[in-house]
Amino acid sequence: MSTNTIANVDVELNDEGFFVDPGQWTEEMVPELAGREGIEELSEAHWQVVRFMRAEYVAKGTGPTVRVLGKTSGVSIKELYQLFPKGPAKTAAKIAGIPKPRGCI
Repeated sequence: MSTNTIANVDVELNDEGFFVDPGQWTEEMVPELAGREGIEELSEAHWQVVRFMRAEYVAKGTGPTVRVLGKTSGVSIKELYQLFPKGPAKTAAKIAGIPKPRGCI
């Protein structure tokens, strides 16, 4: 684990870069977190996915898999891979400040 300063807030990240305490996350952190993942400009679709991931985590205690994300977020699987080329569920979870979804490598 390591302490990182994101949007002027010290947060703990695990060895894979996921928030240890998802309660520390704020939307103000999203641009910086996205930049760390190589996403320089956030579209409305990026925000839709990040907010959806966050809502699913709050409701169910885990983030959705990429398959569920593609079926229920309003963004197709093809578009998810365009938005988050390094892996939609894993990358979006990092940006949304939630733990790595089950099934992600």
